[in-house]
Amino acid sequence: MTAFDLFDEPEGATPLDPDDAKGLIPTWVATQGDLNAAEQANIATALTWASTSARMGSPASLMTAESMKTLHRRMFRDVWKWAGTYRQHDTNMGTHWPYISTQVRELLADVLAQTADTENLPWSADELAVRFHHRLVVIHPFANGNGRHSRLAADLVVSVLGEPVFTWGSENLSSTVEARRSYLQALRTADNQYDYRPLLEFARF
Repeated sequence: MTAFDLFDEPEGATPLDPDDAKGLIPTWVATQGDLNAAEQANIATALTWASTSARMGSPASLMTAESMKTLHRRMFRDVWKWAGTYRQHDTNMGTHWPYISTQVRELLADVLAQTADTENLPWSADELAVRFHHRLVVIHPFANGNGRHSRLAADLVVSVLGEPVFTWGSENLSSTVEARRSYLQALRTADNQYDYRPLLEFARF
């Protein structure tokens, strides 16, 4: 049995490609629960790092492709060998992989332009960060961990704009079924109707 066989991804998650599953670092991981625990421990250390990192402390330093990769690497580097590296194949969601780098750069440039004058943002700080989160999810730059990465990235955006980090439904979205379904439905509403209100409400719930 391979690592790929052991993992039962939650609803709406990107299934692990067999080649990506071979990048698992901890040898003790045998179930999805083990994987969740390993990733959560790694993310906890990343949160501490992000809260004090100068790179994550301003729009100009945060909105770079290297910062986005570094954030993902910090979140998952103890679990996956490919942490912080853009995916090299298509998945069940996300942009065609050769265009990831270009689309991420365009997104970051847009956010930099939108935050150039913090006194005259095009939307509230919350909506700007939520829109950024949604676009990053749509691109899906990495083989896995995109939801958690884009939520933390949005937290950093709203924080540098002077607002508290989001609560994201106040639940662990990897394990709480109802909260995850509400989150996914809010994302779909943004996808299909360009209506960000459900995602905004969920982010502050």
